[in-house]
Amino acid sequence: MSEQLNIGMIGLGKMGLIRYKELLKHPHTYVTHGADPNEAHFAEYHGVECSTDPAHVLESDVDCIMIATPNRYTPGMVIAALDAGKHVFSEKPPGCSVDDIERIIEAEKRNPGLKLKFGFNHRYHAGIQEAKRIIDSGRLGRILWMRGVYGKAGGEGFEDSWRSDKDMSGSGILLDQGIHMLDLFRYFSGDFTEVKSMVSTAYWDIPMEDNAFALLRDEQGTVAMLHSSSTQWNHKFSLEIYCSDGLLSVNGILSSTRSYGDETISVARRQFDEGFDSGKPQIETIYFDTDPSWELEVENFVDSVLHDKAIVSGTSEDALKVMELVFKIYNDDR
Repeated sequence: MSEQLNIGMIGLGKMGLIRYKELLKHPHTYVTHGADPNEAHFAEYHGVECSTDPAHVLESDVDCIMIATPNRYTPGMVIAALDAGKHVFSEKPPGCSVDDIERIIEAEKRNPGLKLKFGFNHRYHAGIQEAKRIIDSGRLGRILWMRGVYGKAGGEGFEDSWRSDKDMSGSGILLDQGIHMLDLFRYFSGDFTEVKSMVSTAYWDIPMEDNAFALLRDEQGTVAMLHSSSTQWNHKFSLEIYCSDGLLSVNGILSSTRSYGDETISVARRQFDEGFDSGKPQIETIYFDTDPSWELEVENFVDSVLHDKAIVSGTSEDALKVMELVFKIYNDDR
């Protein structure tokens, strides 16, 4: 394969534009075709042949297609792109249901030479990458429990956005944003077999949840606690991991709005004082001022396609497992 990848894009809105800007920076990618129902988006894509018809991209000679559509359309676009012989990078979630990702996996299996990656970019944030290195090193011992809070405020126009339209999004804040925290739980601890939950619509006038609370437990007894919210009036990202020999927490995450505050990781060894826990271990805090997640995610996908390497994170198996977890949370609180 040539060292130059021609890229097509389906979905040219906010997330599509973020991906497009990263593709422009990459030395081996060139965006040639785009599709979106809103022609107003075309102006941002300089030199790209744009159309309102996805077939314009699907039937082109591009090597790969990047998909950034509302959840309702994602599985159909991913399946059509794979069956058109294109490598695919798709935004999460992979649809509105577990059935959607299962249908995508069927298409992936009948096109075994193609790469498929889903955009769970939080794994690539600098704070999360550092936390993963520390946990994998074993210096803090084994994981005992985790606690994750990920919340946003909703805001003006929230109730009228496509994300609050059940037909377009499928579900609420858990599927939209909480899925990232669930993916991180799996990234650090693996699969969870037991789920207890409370899911509610506490404030917003929408036909899906605006808050989800869940307790998860795996076969080794590791427990994870989740709160996913769109009534978090002060935006918050917090992932705490408590281990047998210490603790770490990632607080804040560098988003496009910077509304989640500084991204930091705090690490401490367990400290006993004459046989008792002092409760005041020496904590080391590291600050991160750049977000490499978008760049690293694109780099992994491009490298996988050009050099026939396996997708590392954001595989269809990752997408399936986290979607199953999302719907176990929904189903436990019927």
